[in-house]
Amino acid sequence: MRLTPLDIQNHRFAARMRGADPAEVESFLRLVSADYESLVLENEALKGRSHDLEKRVAELEAQERILRETLVMAQTIAEDLKTTAVRESETLIGQAEVKAEKILDAAHRRAAKLAEDIREMKSLRKRLAAAVRTTIETHLALLEGLADELPEDPLLDGKVTYLARPTPLAAQGGGGA
Repeated sequence: MRLTPLDIQNHRFAARMRGADPAEVESFLRLVSADYESLVLENEALKGRSHDLEKRVAELEAQERILRETLVMAQTIAEDLKTTAVRESETLIGQAEVKAEKILDAAHRRAAKLAEDIREMKSLRKRLAAAVRTTIETHLALLEGLADELPEDPLLDGKVTYLARPTPLAAQGGGGA
């Protein structure tokens, strides 16, 4: 059974012979009662404080748990973002490589086409040069043939003469505006 300060104060001892001085006992009981009361009040205050601190500890533990969960979530999100960024960069690099390959392929095809065009133009130039040479040779042969058919005139001494003298355009009546 727990004693209260009031129990201590109201407690009465049985009187005996040659017992203790009742006034001194009463005085001592009041002192013990007062001390006991202050201890009980202090104990209650400490219990309240302990209860408050336990609540605070529970709150702090809950906050700590939330912070840990938040930290883990932040780390997970950071890892996810990093992974996503790496994947996106790899995709962009892949797309850039494909685009670069297409550009290089187009450039190689264009260079091959230009080289083919150059070969064709060189071939055409050779054919044209040969055709011009053949035409010139044919005309020279015709001129030589004509020169062989003309009677030789000792006065001309191999010089070309005109059979008809060219006339100026104005004399023909056609030139001029």
